[in-house]
Amino acid sequence: MLVVVATRSNESACPAGEGETMTIARTMLIAGAIAFLPSAATILSPGQAAAQVQTAVTVDPPRDAAHPPAMAALVIPSGDGAMNALLYTAAGAGPHPTLVFFHGFPGNEQNLDLAQAARRAGWNVLTLHYRGSWGSPGRFSFAHCTEDADAALAWLRAPATVARFAIDPARIAVAGHSMGGMMAASAAAGDSRVVGAFLIDPWDIAHDAKTLADPAKLAAFKRDELAGDMPPLAGTTEDALIAEIMSASPRINLAATMPKLADRPLTIVYAEFGVGDAEKHRIEIAARAAHPKRLGLTTWPTDHPFSDRRIALASALVAWLHQFEAGR
Repeated sequence: MLVVVATRSNESACPAGEGETMTIARTMLIAGAIAFLPSAATILSPGQAAAQVQTAVTVDPPRDAAHPPAMAALVIPSGDGAMNALLYTAAGAGPHPTLVFFHGFPGNEQNLDLAQAARRAGWNVLTLHYRGSWGSPGRFSFAHCTEDADAALAWLRAPATVARFAIDPARIAVAGHSMGGMMAASAAAGDSRVVGAFLIDPWDIAHDAKTLADPAKLAAFKRDELAGDMPPLAGTTEDALIAEIMSASPRINLAATMPKLADRPLTIVYAEFGVGDAEKHRIEIAARAAHPKRLGLTTWPTDHPFSDRRIALASALVAWLHQFEAGR
């Protein structure tokens, strides 16, 4: 089932006041979240599905004294370095489905509110810092990020990890924001056992190669996009990262990754004021071509970090995860 949810508002064309406009938009966003449940119609009424989603997003559950939720600080080996990571473990005896959430470049927005909502919905959630970022040992590069994403999945599937954290290895999903959306797609493309991918305003890194061939746009990219994001990164330079973008490796080409995800549920939530229309259009074409039945596409009137759509974003993610519950 192809789900396309349009939630842009146009205040100049709408006679409603700001409060009414926001109410309409919020209703549409919740409807979009429910639409990500392809089997919900045969199991739950729309009202029941919405209540379950919103409970996980906004209500603290009763404490499970026997198996309370917890958090484990980890160091996951990868290549010539390692990833500093956190695993939020869900309440209950398990085994639990597990979500790997990949942050963007450089990772100022961690999206940990989404991780907490997913945990309240019964999921373990692994978050991590790529090699060479935020104190993780090693050298940062886009290629290393793709390798780190693979290493995170391999670590989750290791028998010792599965036993220690009550992981259900048959229900591992990936999600990512911005550059993390590219890493989530790359990881899922390389591991057919990943059950699905949820991408939030994903950055198709290779798409920028053509743009950066223009010297003026290259200078603007260095000044406006890279300069302020370099401090948390180690072992790299602006020129090294630009060289990687210009190489347009298939592993950082989101459009080229779409066919490798065609057999699994994929949702892409775009921001109207985010990665840009040209990049978004390229991915929408590729995604629709590869996912005629299992694709959710939506664009919301917000900025790249979804600053004023956090509850709606958490609702959409939890609703999407709901389809992987045992027995569905």
